[in-house]
Amino acid sequence: MCLRSSPHSLSLSLSLVRLFSPSPSSCPGSSLAHFPRLSLPVSLLTSHLSDGSFSQMSVVTDSPVHSSSTDDFAAFLDAELDASSPDTSPDKEDENQDEFESVRIKRCKFESTKEIEGSTSEGNVKQVLEASVGVEVCTHPGSFGNMCIRCGQKLDGESGVTFGYIHKGLRLHDEEISRLRSTDVKNLLCRKKLYLVLDLDHTLLNSTHLAHLSSEELHLLRQSDSLEDVSKGSLFKLEHMHMMTKLRPFIRPFLKEASEMFEMYIYTMGDRPYALEMAKLLDPQGEYFNAKVISRDDGTQKHQKGLDVLLGQESAVLILDDTEHAWMKHKDNLILMDRYHFFASSCRQFGFNCKSLAEMKCDEVETDGALAKVLKLLKRVHSTFFDKRQEELVDRDVRQVLSSLRSEVLSGCVIVFSRIFHGALPSLRRMAEQMGATCLTELDSSVTHVVATDAGTEKSRWAVKEKKFLVHPRWVEAAYFFWQKHPEEKFIVKKKE
Repeated sequence: MCLRSSPHSLSLSLSLVRLFSPSPSSCPGSSLAHFPRLSLPVSLLTSHLSDGSFSQMSVVTDSPVHSSSTDDFAAFLDAELDASSPDTSPDKEDENQDEFESVRIKRCKFESTKEIEGSTSEGNVKQVLEASVGVEVCTHPGSFGNMCIRCGQKLDGESGVTFGYIHKGLRLHDEEISRLRSTDVKNLLCRKKLYLVLDLDHTLLNSTHLAHLSSEELHLLRQSDSLEDVSKGSLFKLEHMHMMTKLRPFIRPFLKEASEMFEMYIYTMGDRPYALEMAKLLDPQGEYFNAKVISRDDGTQKHQKGLDVLLGQESAVLILDDTEHAWMKHKDNLILMDRYHFFASSCRQFGFNCKSLAEMKCDEVETDGALAKVLKLLKRVHSTFFDKRQEELVDRDVRQVLSSLRSEVLSGCVIVFSRIFHGALPSLRRMAEQMGATCLTELDSSVTHVVATDAGTEKSRWAVKEKKFLVHPRWVEAAYFFWQKHPEEKFIVKKKE
């Protein structure tokens, strides 16, 4: 049966057919092919969802500075939907109708051929198609609504992965996702960039409901910044959401500098309205994220975050998040962040019986806080990854770079843990070993550090007697979160009464 559709969907369908029709072209000085110009603006031409005909393209020559396949495809769909509105001129609709009828007749002719040659093999049918009609069989790389994004054919059923954050109703099949990732990472590497996935809550900011402000935090209601120019503020009262949000110190310089090295995504376990509202606070001019805002509604697994909804290869992705168990399949890509607890409700959420930063009327140090330190790490990772002395770019893996740099932090340290709560011990031991330390269960002369919460334990007393370092578990955690070995004297262990 031939596809029939409304005039509104015809224009979009025909535009997609034109966009995904092969047109050989090459980029000067590069083996990467780029898209034909058609009649669309340059910013929309870098959209590269297609079949294998468009194997690669040049983002260097065709894309704006903050452009990506995600942003461009979203912009393309929006433009085509607008162009397909009832305001479209009658002449244009007639032209589109004629072109669509041509495509429809060819498809019907092919289907008739299949019926006549019903006893032939699939290969023979394809040969008849190519010889008599001159069109290829569409592999349906994805769908928009229930329409193939390449040929416009109506599809039955749902398959592939949904990319609703790019555009509502967009689904891509596994082969197309794989092809896109391979293409996109080559384009990104040509620009000396990697991917960076950023969590929101407790990583870049901290939010609370207005009703949850403690009595010692009520002064914040009078100190909130104007929403007229959010780029100059960091504390915002969002009346329509009944919330207050505090951006982490150094966030503006962090995003600006990180954007020069990475294609950045937001990925939060919050819902989409919240994610978009936070994106406006972080990126009011739309310089960094655009359509690259992923919420829990976009994930493929409940209570988990995954890179399967990212159009980027895992070998080129770094993740900043305060929650390790949210990334069970991608721990090697993760840089674990020390949580930002500005509000009292945040402290209570994680079981901390202490005053919040807001209650103490203080905050992280702008130039020496978590974001400032992790930016230095990101620069090291980026510099190491793009070291010209290494192998071919496409063969490099940022996870190996991350592992190598992490293993240098406590290299040479030999650690014994003393009377650490059993629930915390496995995590501390794993952290120490990932940072290059050797962990023992018994004391000997090679031990350099005893980690304990009580200076009165037998192993703690041995450390003092043998002039070994006796440090609090927070010493290990600080090294892990900030990627540097801290002075032991700042993590003194006291004797419990």
